[in-house]
Amino acid sequence: MNALAGLTIEAVDTYAVALPTVRSFGVSGGSVAVAGTPSIRVLVKVTAGGVTGWGEATPIPAWTYETAESIVTTIDRYLAPAILGRPAWDLDGVTTAFDRAINRGFTIGSPLAKSAVDVALHDLLGRALGVPVGMLWGQRRRETIELGWIVSGQTADEVAEAVAEGRDLGYRAFKVKVGLHSEAEDAAVVRAVREAAPDAALWVDANQGYTVDGALRMARRLTDYDVTAFEQPLPANDVAGQRRLRESSPIPVALDESLRHPSDLATFVKLDAVDVAIAKVQRSGGLTLSRRLCALAVDAGVRLMGSGLTDSDLGLAASLHLFAAYGIDTPVDLNGRQFLTSSYATGATVEIKEGVARVPAGPGLGVEVDESVVRELAVDVLAR
Repeated sequence: MNALAGLTIEAVDTYAVALPTVRSFGVSGGSVAVAGTPSIRVLVKVTAGGVTGWGEATPIPAWTYETAESIVTTIDRYLAPAILGRPAWDLDGVTTAFDRAINRGFTIGSPLAKSAVDVALHDLLGRALGVPVGMLWGQRRRETIELGWIVSGQTADEVAEAVAEGRDLGYRAFKVKVGLHSEAEDAAVVRAVREAAPDAALWVDANQGYTVDGALRMARRLTDYDVTAFEQPLPANDVAGQRRLRESSPIPVALDESLRHPSDLATFVKLDAVDVAIAKVQRSGGLTLSRRLCALAVDAGVRLMGSGLTDSDLGLAASLHLFAAYGIDTPVDLNGRQFLTSSYATGATVEIKEGVARVPAGPGLGVEVDESVVRELAVDVLAR
């Protein structure tokens, strides 16, 4: 405890970095990554007592309302001033301070910005003690996590090519984005994936792209393709629709965007309106609140799956520590390596082989950040 007792938060620094994009990626809300155009990630460094920790925010306006610009200004002008001088170990107090600085919307406010700082504090605390994040929690049920390959192609040939690429790299599970076209076209994409990978685990994600009636029709179509879960088919705030869908869907419905805060999951549990809860670090404001959400799911008998936000290696590592802590044993959507390069991670980082990620064993998150590279990659997102 002495190693942590004297750690006081001294500085919170933000760096918007431009990372190389490997391939394009889209969801029902719009584009996430464009090949040839750098992907912007906001890295956060927290310093306390000479120890530093790093976190990451992934601005995806097509998925949620936070942009690179808003994340930088929210952290620099609101979150950082609220926690400077606080004990670095007081994660609960930091969470309360964040909610006072940026109040809740319907359930949570500015989760991506808050998550980046929370994750950096976890990294800092682990580094101060020389232990990985899971050891801080006393909770690490797995050493490896299986990843799913994301299929974003929209024609039979594109789908077959995407699946073949994933299989060549050793992936045995595939996640398909739907809600981008008509129901028939979406179903044809899923069918093409199943034909290209007849023995693979397969689940679909609509990113809020359907109405209740459309989702029910699609769920019935999906039964022909041995789909294990139908992720977020409805708008996040359609609680009544989700309950109706859950009662009638022939396949399990998983909630992602609907679960910003642990209290959201509590609402769906009370209404008997959830089959599967998706754990997602950034969506839920960081590791502190994500652990609360995961613990509630486990105690309520709700199955957990895992997902990310096309994170670079810092976010990838944070998610792996969380998923390992709660023993998630189904494939997860942590697709950052598929779409971008984490140029700042020049030392130890996450090991992925044959579609399986090893949970880092190094201190903190287990990702070594080269700050000189971060500064080289940094861009001024507030400049017009």
